[in-house]
Amino acid sequence: MQNPLLEKPVAKYGAYPFDRVKPEHFLPALEEAMAKARTELEKFKLKTTTDFHHVITEKNDITEQVDYIAGIFFNLHSAECSEELEKISPQMSEALTRFGNDISLDPVIFAKVKKCFDSRLSQGLGSEELMIIEKTYKSFVRSGALLAESEKTRMRELDEKLAKLSLTFSQNVLKATNEYLLEITDRKDLEGLPDSFIESAAELAEKKGKAGSWCISLEAPMIIPFLTYSKNRELRKKLFLANASKAFNDNFDNQQNLKDILSLRTERAKLLGFNTHADYVLEERMAMSPKKVMDFLEELFIKAKPHAEKEMKKLQQLAKELDGIDELQRYDSAYYSEILKKRELNFDDEMLRPYFKLESVVDGIFKVAQKLYGLSFKEVFDVPKYHDDVRTFEVFDQEGQQFVGLFYTDFFPRQTKRGGAWMSGIKEQGMYHGQVERPHIMIVCNFTKPTKTKPSLLSLDEVLTLYHEFGHALHGLLSKCKYRDLSGTNVYWDFVELPSQIMENWVLEKECLDLFAYHYETGEKISNDLIEKIKASGKFMEGLGTLRQLSFAFLDMAYHTVAPDEVKSIPDFESRVADKTSLFPKINGTSISTAFSHIFAGGYSAGYYSYKWAEVLDADAFEFFQKEGIFNREVASKFRTFILEKGGTVHPMELYKQFRGQEPDVGALLRRAGLH
Repeated sequence: MQNPLLEKPVAKYGAYPFDRVKPEHFLPALEEAMAKARTELEKFKLKTTTDFHHVITEKNDITEQVDYIAGIFFNLHSAECSEELEKISPQMSEALTRFGNDISLDPVIFAKVKKCFDSRLSQGLGSEELMIIEKTYKSFVRSGALLAESEKTRMRELDEKLAKLSLTFSQNVLKATNEYLLEITDRKDLEGLPDSFIESAAELAEKKGKAGSWCISLEAPMIIPFLTYSKNRELRKKLFLANASKAFNDNFDNQQNLKDILSLRTERAKLLGFNTHADYVLEERMAMSPKKVMDFLEELFIKAKPHAEKEMKKLQQLAKELDGIDELQRYDSAYYSEILKKRELNFDDEMLRPYFKLESVVDGIFKVAQKLYGLSFKEVFDVPKYHDDVRTFEVFDQEGQQFVGLFYTDFFPRQTKRGGAWMSGIKEQGMYHGQVERPHIMIVCNFTKPTKTKPSLLSLDEVLTLYHEFGHALHGLLSKCKYRDLSGTNVYWDFVELPSQIMENWVLEKECLDLFAYHYETGEKISNDLIEKIKASGKFMEGLGTLRQLSFAFLDMAYHTVAPDEVKSIPDFESRVADKTSLFPKINGTSISTAFSHIFAGGYSAGYYSYKWAEVLDADAFEFFQKEGIFNREVASKFRTFILEKGGTVHPMELYKQFRGQEPDVGALLRRAGLH
């Protein structure tokens, strides 16, 4: 059988052969690639040399094809996961984990790495080479290279079990999301909902074989508008409860998976000499320790809580006044917040949708990249895709003179795609077999789909999400590093959100909105009045919004700093942690933890705080842009040079100071949020 995963890519720029790859190709290709790599590794081990080129470059070349196959598989597993792919995912994950451990726990390979590390200062290496050998040595140690043989055996078991559990956790969340459908048969129950939403719900019902009714799924473009605009409190409650109990006491229950993950992570950390999983994780973060994270979160909590309490009081009074509600519930929050926003700001997010046609927003973000960094994006149709929704672009620099990379977009929800939004380095920038190559970067989102009568019209939140993920994409695209392990977004996790979160600031600026915000029917430019309301809305209910983000961060830190046997009942544990940040009554039968994929199936364990941490960086950095002009090429050039191009080649605080001329000021975040 011909296997495209084992052939040299023939598409333009060596793009992944998504159009030719089938699920049945993966396991045979992986087995062959790993067998070949193992043979080469045995030869590698027999050589006595321990210089940098041999230990780093040659070793990376040996594993290149395995990395390539894994990259294609996991990109598809997130964005286009068929039943066949899902079926083989445990075997793929297990085989790759075992292969990685075979390298990181091999005493001969580690001895070579250690000798290279010990002699690094006498090899005449450049700063990037020094950084990569230090990072490589540390990754071997953090993977258990210094452990006794019996402990290494246990480490292998832990890593394989964790890889499998994380995958199962993620699959359960996706299945629970896909299984639920709220069917509405009486048009009166749609009162308050925008026409565009009602049309989408009717189309979904038709697709599900329920023509004549309206169906609402748990995908973000449906659940968020429903909770924001539906006047039917009982239906809001029903949908909220369904969303807040995903993978909890249902057919896809994640409670035991969660407990097992915590237990295994803790055992792994202790095996490596750390008190907790959080201690292990934070050794490689800007924050450095659980105490520093908790102090940071506490500082924000103290500032945000009084504002949140005032905002809560306003919502309670409004709910009482309008509907006689004595006890405001969490499923009421978005609804009454939206009414309050209309009262106080004379503003409704739905007023913006006609100005945010997806294609125009994408065109606008390309114009922002051109004005800041001189980039141009050209859509191409000869690059293989894994789904018809995907669009592909060539990115050029210096007025089209220099190829920067390939850029893929995938914007609409479907049952084969996990929820949320993310950027993925399909092919990371850096060295491949002796040659430094440009990256292939993808952003995946779940935005409002077009209907039969309307194009895809985004909410303000969706526009912010697009800018956020595009910021990650720029970090990947503009990378100028030699080694892939240091390039693009391969930086400390609490620094990686700076390039993404800073991009959101442009959405609130007139100079940016004037580039793309035109009414999709009339061509009318967005008014100055609406722009002012968008800016004001950025601070609206910011106290409650901050408290909500802090609640996730506190919960994450709690899970990863306590002894696992303290987590007997997940809802009880959640409640104990949430008491401090929650102003709403607890609702029985719900759990956010069992669907908290960021920390149990993604890379954010003991790292959810990094969103807020990076907000301090991005608020401080954007103040610099505002002072000099939001499209100031000189400031943009510094941001590109020191933040976007350098990857992980230099400690992030040093990079930030080189860009900004100072350490970040937490006051910048408080000023922007109106919490000072």
